[in-house]
Amino acid sequence: MAAHVERIAHSGDVLFATTPEGRRLSYAGLWARAGQYANLLRRAGARPGDRCAVQVEKSLEVLALYLGCLRAGVAYLPLNSAYTPAEIGYFLGDAEPVVFVCDPARRDAFAALAAEKGVGHLLTLGAAGEGSLAAGADAEPAEGIDHRAAPDDLAAILYTSGTTGRSKGVMLSRHNLYSNAETLHRAWRFTRDDVLLHALPLFHTHGLFVATNITLLAGASMIMLARFEPGEVLAALPGATVMMGVPTYYTRLLAHPGLTGEAVSHMRLFVSGSAPLSAQTHRDWRERTGHAILERYGMTETNMNVSNPYEGERRPGTVGFPLEGVQVRIADRETGAELPRGEVGSIEVKGPNVFSGYWRAPEKTRSEFREDGYFITGDLGVQDEDGYISIVGRGKDLVISGGLNVYPAEVEMVLDTLPGIQSSAIIGVPHPDFGEAVVAVVSARPGAEVDEAATRRALSGVLANFKVPKRVIVVPELPYNTMGKVQKNELRNRYQGLFVEGTAGA
Repeated sequence: MAAHVERIAHSGDVLFATTPEGRRLSYAGLWARAGQYANLLRRAGARPGDRCAVQVEKSLEVLALYLGCLRAGVAYLPLNSAYTPAEIGYFLGDAEPVVFVCDPARRDAFAALAAEKGVGHLLTLGAAGEGSLAAGADAEPAEGIDHRAAPDDLAAILYTSGTTGRSKGVMLSRHNLYSNAETLHRAWRFTRDDVLLHALPLFHTHGLFVATNITLLAGASMIMLARFEPGEVLAALPGATVMMGVPTYYTRLLAHPGLTGEAVSHMRLFVSGSAPLSAQTHRDWRERTGHAILERYGMTETNMNVSNPYEGERRPGTVGFPLEGVQVRIADRETGAELPRGEVGSIEVKGPNVFSGYWRAPEKTRSEFREDGYFITGDLGVQDEDGYISIVGRGKDLVISGGLNVYPAEVEMVLDTLPGIQSSAIIGVPHPDFGEAVVAVVSARPGAEVDEAATRRALSGVLANFKVPKRVIVVPELPYNTMGKVQKNELRNRYQGLFVEGTAGA
């Protein structure tokens, strides 16, 4: 990736990114700044294979630092900006970074912690480019450090969200990242003429690797927004050709009166990922804008695996076909044997995009791979007769009610078509008769009311009785993480006593 950026940087004054505040950064400027960061990291004692942990607000400087780590051979470790000092302590202790970069406002809160965890250098970087890291880089030369890396060298460690236990460090090699970006670059027809509207966070694979690496590989440019806000996105869209987002971005844009077909008529592509996009949102978006959202499927451990086609039908409720060079199978969860089309099973993946293992957890790594090299994603899916793959839920989210399997996505897809429902989540909670009861937690569209009894009656005409939720709970908003995924573990904890006698809400 670094060598490719260098070629573009030396080919003329090619624009890489702009911001709404008016900042412009060329590829040459990006390459030079990355060189300064690479030299600073080396001066701080970081050597190839060491780690640089980063918890800062989104900025163009962050992308220069990421590229600087690649140039120095240092593994880049981005951390969610919402993590608390207690959570950061775990990552610093587990990854043992040589350098930790934080927001200037949080330096005092992290100083003692970084020292306790043995971090050699605590540096700061603010959203406006201020801080000791930036000041130190100003004094460094722009050239002189370029690590001769092998394809299997560690490029980054990304920690999983940890919703079911301690986060695990996912080790991604340079070839993992480059091969996937190259595949997506071709699959989604990116060119130097494209302008990506970038409203995603930079601590997650979607915004950092999918969005940024494809842009870099194509020699395209981006409009970088600090965060997603519907009005700001709509104001920036006229200058863009492509937008990548999570499903909540699209539902919130649909609720904005400024979203019209005319406002997006110039756009080439809308991509959705990181969480399931409801078929209803897909249909609403197409009806409102004339564009069919391209939904794809990936995860931290594998980058992107599956995509709806650029040319051809982008089928609502599906994530499309395996990407070029990526092998995907729907398998028996116990044996790993491939299942016939139409049967629900474990989604398993093999290819150059798949990570090398979990950081310092060889036993965990072995347990997640089949003997033939397929990675067990933990997701459940089904492939139809046309080859389209649909995600029916995480294995841990499967509800077994009265001995029968209920796949959340199937029920959620029907719920999302009902009048008044904005979004939905199906969970299983303890039940004295059924073992688990199916429960729907939903939010209403603005100005609408959702009646529990009417909703259950509507579902009973479409779904088998055992799939119909025993309760429909209406909440102001579902709990989402930063990438738009519903935190079902939080909902299960909240409603675990729903059917227990004497428990509030029973």
